[in-house]
Amino acid sequence: MSRIYQLLFCISWLAFCWLAMMGVHELGHVLGGIVTGGSISRVVLRPFSISRTDLSVNPLPALVVWAGPVLGVLLPLLLWLIGRLLRTPVVASLQFFAGFCLITNGAYITGGSLEGIGDCGVMLQTGTPLWVMWGFGILTVPAGFWFWHRLGSLQEWWRHPERVSEQSAWFMLLSVATLVVLLVCFSAR
Repeated sequence: MSRIYQLLFCISWLAFCWLAMMGVHELGHVLGGIVTGGSISRVVLRPFSISRTDLSVNPLPALVVWAGPVLGVLLPLLLWLIGRLLRTPVVASLQFFAGFCLITNGAYITGGSLEGIGDCGVMLQTGTPLWVMWGFGILTVPAGFWFWHRLGSLQEWWRHPERVSEQSAWFMLLSVATLVVLLVCFSAR
C-alpha cells in the first residue's frame, strides 16, 4: 500500500508544480501588463490547456512578455529563500518547485525560440535576439537541475515508499484539486 501512496503523492505533486508554475508565469505577464499601463483582457489558466495572458492594450509588449518567465523563476526562488531562512519544514518542496520552474521556463524559452512558439514569437517580434533567449535557458535549466540534485537521490526516495504517509498523499491530491478550482475561477472566460 505504501507504494500506491508514494505514486499518488508523486503524480499529484508534479501536477501541482505544473499548475503552480503556469500560475506564477502568468502572474508575471499580468503584473508586467499592469506596471506598463496595459489592459488585461483575459487570462487563461485551464488545467488541460496552455496558459496565456491577453492584453487589449499593451504599450510595452517586450517587457510584458519577458515578465512571465522572469517572474516565473524569481518568485519561486524567493519563496525557497524565505523558506530556507525561516527553516520551514517545506523548504525541500520549495526547492523542488524552484528547480521545476527554472527548468520549465528555461526550456520553454530556449526551445520555443526555434519555432517562435507562444511567448517566444512575441519576443522575436519585439526584437529579442536569439542569444538572449538561449542565454536565459543556459542559465535557468542547469540551475534547476542543480537545485534538484541538492535534494538527494531520487532512487533513494523511491526505495522507501513508507516515507510518504497516506495523509500526505491524500493532502497532495486535495491540494491539486483545490489549485485546479482556483485556476479555473481566476481564469477569464
